[in-house]
Amino acid sequence: MRGRIFFSICVQIRDSYDYARLLRSSSGVQSLKPIHAQVLIAGLHQNPYLAASLVSRYSDVGCTYITDARKVFDNLRQRDVVLYNVIIRGYAASSLPAEATVIYSQMLCSGAVQPNFYTYPFVIKACASGGHQKTGRAVHAHAIRAGAGEDLFINNSLIAFYAKCAHVGTSKIVFDKMPHRDLVSWNSVISGHAQNGYHYEALLLLHRMLPENLPDYVTMVSVLPVCMVLAAIVEGMWIHSYALKRGIGVDAAVGSGLIEMYANCGRLGVARKVFDGITEKNVVVYNSMMRAYGIHGHASAALEIFSEMLIGGIKPDSICFVSILSACSHAGLVEQGFEIFDMMDAEYGVEKGQVHFACMVDLLGRAGKLGRALEFIERMPMEPGRDVFGALLGACKAHKNAELGVEAANRLLVLDPGNAGRYAVLAKMYEDLGRWEDVASVRKVMRDRAVRKQLGCSMVEVAAKFHTFGVEDEAHPMSFAIFDALERLQTMVDEEQKVALLA
Repeated sequence: MRGRIFFSICVQIRDSYDYARLLRSSSGVQSLKPIHAQVLIAGLHQNPYLAASLVSRYSDVGCTYITDARKVFDNLRQRDVVLYNVIIRGYAASSLPAEATVIYSQMLCSGAVQPNFYTYPFVIKACASGGHQKTGRAVHAHAIRAGAGEDLFINNSLIAFYAKCAHVGTSKIVFDKMPHRDLVSWNSVISGHAQNGYHYEALLLLHRMLPENLPDYVTMVSVLPVCMVLAAIVEGMWIHSYALKRGIGVDAAVGSGLIEMYANCGRLGVARKVFDGITEKNVVVYNSMMRAYGIHGHASAALEIFSEMLIGGIKPDSICFVSILSACSHAGLVEQGFEIFDMMDAEYGVEKGQVHFACMVDLLGRAGKLGRALEFIERMPMEPGRDVFGALLGACKAHKNAELGVEAANRLLVLDPGNAGRYAVLAKMYEDLGRWEDVASVRKVMRDRAVRKQLGCSMVEVAAKFHTFGVEDEAHPMSFAIFDALERLQTMVDEEQKVALLA
């Protein structure tokens, strides 16, 4: 019956535009294949317009059919820029983004077809997905030479590309030079800074954005992790109230961000209220709430959330077990931690990774069971990594077991040679053992490897602006006034101490 209906429809088709309309109405590959067959029978397979429609539909139905799109593209003798754009877009969104750059190169080499303003964003997206930095920079240069350097969509793609390649500075330069920006521009530059660890700068960009554009859902999801890291409770609460007032609501993505932000700012009760208010909870929301309880030492509450999740039929993932095992570690629940660890693969089919074994070593180490922790490491089914030995080293440092700590630290110098903290802990342990020659040897290795310990800093928020200070830091524009105030305060303290001594 279906075949008759399809045949009756095809009989009424008069030209390529009728086929194009039929292609647009196709709902999946089952209806797409017969239409493609009719196009071949009608001898219209060399029509560029129909070919572009076929390539577009094959790309849209799923990544697995990108090869069918490529066959249509390869079989066409005369290709135009629309067809090139469609196939490049398809590959950019697929698991083979490198093919998009290959086709772009073929387009340039052909000399018959030149890219237009729609081509560049698709190619740049493909370069970002595949991490092709050199090609992406070359496409950027091509766009400028073609007079497309100020195009909004191209610049938005470039911001995302440079951020994805960790060139945040270049991404910011592109953003600052844009003559016109839209909400996508702001979201791209904010998320790029946030994902690369430039949290303070991302928050400053949010403040810059507000006079020009109102945030949307994407903005909130990008900024909430920044508020969590910086413990920026003012901005976090503003985002929360903004979402409610604008009717955006608090779904799983926004809700999990709010839970972690409030928990990191010490507002555990508010975090729980947000959790309870989310109607459709997923594993990410449960993970956030378990982590919140875990970092505050409420292991029993974290275990209750874990049980609630299982009762609700939500399957735990790898991150979920990290959260609950960390909660057990902070509370010293050794046996319960092992029960949960054993059920990972046995009951839920979750593969145990280095981070899970590290959680168990940390659990045993915090409980003072260093010997058992060492036996656990020796029985691991895989070679222990830096996370595992890092947990052991932390436990040895806490319980002043210098001999075992030295062994762990020496393994870490091989597994994690660029981490200055490992050298510092090893040197301190050698000092505790009175092995001064070894102390000097560790410091020499640090110098030879050019490993430098990152200086600590303090952050102070004044009038919604963060000020960062390091040890003997004179980079702040008000450093003279700050040091002057500190000296006066120190003088006042000294005078008060003198008065107290005389009394």
